[in-house]
Amino acid sequence: MMRSLWTAATGMIGQQYNIDTISNNLANVNTFGFKKNRVDFEDLIYQQQVLAGTPATAVSEIPTGVNVGHGVRVAATQKLFEMGSLQATGNVFDLAITSDVGFFKILTPDGSFAYTRDGSFKIDSRRQIVTSNGHLLEPAITLPDGAINSTFQVSENGEVTVKVGDEIRPRVIGQVDLYRFVNPAGLQAIGKNLFKETVASGPEIQGTPGIDGMSSLLQGFVETSNVKLVEEMVNMIVAQRAYESNSKAVTTSDSMLGTAIGMKR
Repeated sequence: MMRSLWTAATGMIGQQYNIDTISNNLANVNTFGFKKNRVDFEDLIYQQQVLAGTPATAVSEIPTGVNVGHGVRVAATQKLFEMGSLQATGNVFDLAITSDVGFFKILTPDGSFAYTRDGSFKIDSRRQIVTSNGHLLEPAITLPDGAINSTFQVSENGEVTVKVGDEIRPRVIGQVDLYRFVNPAGLQAIGKNLFKETVASGPEIQGTPGIDGMSSLLQGFVETSNVKLVEEMVNMIVAQRAYESNSKAVTTSDSMLGTAIGMKR
């Protein structure tokens, strides 16, 4: 059987995975805090038919050798954490991280912690600050009874204040901290705009917004997806053409086999 049939098949499988990834990026073009994925490929093992450096004569050697590859496979899919655009919302509970350094910490229903760049926070019936799915912001922030929602303020350094009843001066009710990782690309995406810490990401590093290299906060804004629509469309065209080229290699290999089988003496 011709080696090229299987080699081209690996190319088609790889490009199908590439299209799947691009499709997910496009589907989340309007998802707050979404970070696009990139597929990294690597070539497969090579069959060495003649090794480079093999002696050719007593005084010379073969300079390059002869080898043939066996195709391609997906080596990794990487989240790219470059900054998305900021969008003004006018909602006092919305928060945006002003650079690509830092995550909000979220308490999930199972008691574990997750991290997000999505700052579209809400207030629930218990006057707690929560995500769109009702997960608590960590450290927890609860508005006191009588608090006036429209006076809710979060400073660039994360200090949370609100006016209560007829009080003239705002009351400090909490602090929004940010968390960063040595290798954010190693975080595990679990859906719902959330990431989980892994061994690859390293442990969380807690910090105060705007201090020691941590990003500051911007109230009344959210970070949009970092997916660039035109770039993804171009990537899709390239992947489609690569898939077609590999399918053409399969067709050509099949035609060559047919010619060999049909040969007559």
